[in-house]
Amino acid sequence: MTGLPLCPGCRTRTRRPGAYLCSPCWGALSPAARGRLSERGPRALARLRALHAALVDGVALGQIRIRP
Repeated sequence: MTGLPLCPGCRTRTRRPGAYLCSPCWGALSPAARGRLSERGPRALARLRALHAALVDGVALGQIRIRP
């Protein structure tokens, strides 16, 4: 066990500190979703919550849409 948190996308690989997902799962997101999740600002936490909600709902990584 490495002590790093598991990726919420695949739950099999670890993600590096400060990352939302492991590298393969991050790459599976659409470019638009990655761009929006990379934005900082007052809506950043809401976008992260939207990502986690989509993962809980079983939405495929490539189909996840994140609002600005």
